[in-house]
Amino acid sequence: MTASPDVPGFSIADYVIFGLLLLVSASIGIWHACTGGKQRTTGEFLMANRMMGPIPVACSLTASFMSAITILGTPAEHYIHGCMYSLFGITYALVMILSAELFMPIFYKLKVTSAYEYLEFRFNSKFVRVLGSATFICQMVLYMGIAIYAPSLALNAVYVHNITVCVT
Repeated sequence: MTASPDVPGFSIADYVIFGLLLLVSASIGIWHACTGGKQRTTGEFLMANRMMGPIPVACSLTASFMSAITILGTPAEHYIHGCMYSLFGITYALVMILSAELFMPIFYKLKVTSAYEYLEFRFNSKFVRVLGSATFICQMVLYMGIAIYAPSLALNAVYVHNITVCVT
């Protein structure tokens, strides 16, 4: 596949910056994998022993909700639907506030580490917990296919390579 005259490919500087981005991301993961030996229990690993402040929790939640689909799709949605898409942001903020004030105190008081643990506690059935987990796993498998394919399309547009190479 050859580059079209309208879309320039990566320059040397682009390759260097892209490589540094991947190197820094991998280094952060390796660093925390090697130095994260302080987490001995599930509570320490999943909940940080309930000692984490609101700023790191907010940053973690924000990072977990961001994906290439959000970054690539939001401008397109705004372009197609105009200001109507802003209602999604307003609704999202209201739902987050409602969840933080209504559901989170219940989870915190019950000292559960996940919604699945709450399902087992609430319905007194491990089957309900496993069913909820299986449903989430199926949803995430479908979502990850799209979440990986979306940035691959964007990378393919500038990298001008086979889409399979961009996915991997």
